[in-house]
Order: sequence, then structure tokens, then C-alpha cells
Amino acid sequence: MSATVTLGIVGDYDPTFAPHGATNEALRHAAEHLSLAAESRWIPTPPLEAPDAWRALDGLDGIWLAPGLPTSFDGALVAARYARERALPLFGN
Repeated sequence: MSATVTLGIVGDYDPTFAPHGATNEALRHAAEHLSLAAESRWIPTPPLEAPDAWRALDGLDGIWLAPGLPTSFDGALVAARYARERALPLFGN
């Protein structure tokens, strides 16, 4: 494995919410299948409302809007805008 892909998962991680665990497992499985080193980083939505929120998103290769309702819908929109303005892949479900 030579390439490392860093994916930001924007959402308010809850280990008791099955889709969040499944998201982690799906990313691990996909990276393994593609022979990629993958790093995923859960990014909570409330801090994304801050003026310097882009700092939490810098260095990502893509953004996944996590399943479930975010604590801050506005924070999730900041992440989507960040991806659009930087031509990053944006995933959601």
C-alpha cells in the first residue's frame, strides 16, 4: 500500500448508532479491497460553524456527510461548501 487517502466524515459520531460503525467498516473494507492506506477522521458539526472551520477540513482528500441527523445542519453545509469550492469528492447518505 503506497497511497494514503484521508477522508473526513462529517457528523456527530455515536458508537451506539449502527450506521456510524458501519461507515467505519465500509471505509476499511473499501480501502483494503483497493489496496489503499486509508485514514478516516470524524469531524463533529458544531465546530464547523466557527469562522476558521476550514482548518478542521484542510488536508482531506474527500468528505463524507455521515448518516443520521447532524447536531448542526449549518456545520454540515459548511463542509459541503468546502468540498464544492475545492473540487473535493463529497459523499452523503
